[in-house]
Amino acid sequence: MPVKKSPLQLDVTSSQDAEPPLPPKHPRWWNWLEPTIFLTPAGIWLILLLVLPTLIIFELSLVPGFRPGNIVNPSGVDNYIQVFQPLYMGVMGRSLFLASASTIICLLLGFPVAYWIALLTPQRWRTLLLLGFVLPLWTSSLLRSYAWITILRPTGVLNSLLNSIGLPSLQIHNSSTAVLIGLSYNLLPYMVLILYASLERLDRRLLEAAADLGANPAETFWKVTVPQTLPGIAAGSLLVFITAIGDFIAPELLGGASSMTIARLIYNQFLGATQNWGFGSALSMVLVLAVSIAIALLIKYGGNNSNSVTSTVRQK
Repeated sequence: MPVKKSPLQLDVTSSQDAEPPLPPKHPRWWNWLEPTIFLTPAGIWLILLLVLPTLIIFELSLVPGFRPGNIVNPSGVDNYIQVFQPLYMGVMGRSLFLASASTIICLLLGFPVAYWIALLTPQRWRTLLLLGFVLPLWTSSLLRSYAWITILRPTGVLNSLLNSIGLPSLQIHNSSTAVLIGLSYNLLPYMVLILYASLERLDRRLLEAAADLGANPAETFWKVTVPQTLPGIAAGSLLVFITAIGDFIAPELLGGASSMTIARLIYNQFLGATQNWGFGSALSMVLVLAVSIAIALLIKYGGNNSNSVTSTVRQK
């Protein structure tokens, strides 16, 4: 005989078998109005402080020999043609060299530090070590550059120490070497923070799998660790490179006349003796274009190899 269920049991069974209620449907116009409401404040901010100033600079770059007080009358690309003269190409080449060299230095110095903090340090000490490493960022880059002047000038701390042990003085101040030191010191914490965030998410099971398959530490590093952290390496390198190529303080205070960079050249066109805002705007647009291309390449290719090592290990 079939067992009769009580009304209470029927209610419980029916409530368990019933599908969960669907979320209420919003009107079609709400689907585009909702994100617009949230994005409007940031969009207005970007339009007023990024898009409009960039358009104004682009308009000024089309006015040959424009100076304050002149009528804005875009008439050609003479300023852009002037940018590619050998003198200014040398300045851009020096800027690219300093930015690339400082990026490589930060990567070589920052990766071991980030690796040590993320993988070899006990969990309870990591936050404290990161905090101590980024403490220089709490002071102005201007003060940090003046500190390096005190160290590197002919009568500074470094030469005084060398002379006290019988070694000759070094002429580092007002040179490209001093600029590299200043840029690397100022930007190294950014590289460490980004690499640490990437290394902290490292899949350690793959490291163990590589060791079980007979890989030595060097092979494990190059074939497992580096591919997994490649997006972090690319992001940190791009951040340091963009900041270095647009930095003004370190080249101005530590470089001297022989270390002219594109940032200093732009400053001279706007606030220096030449007062050629049209040419300065053209230099600014070339710099913006170069940075935009670098960011687009990172977005397109930066994360393509992030999971390649995982798929390779699984196939093996």
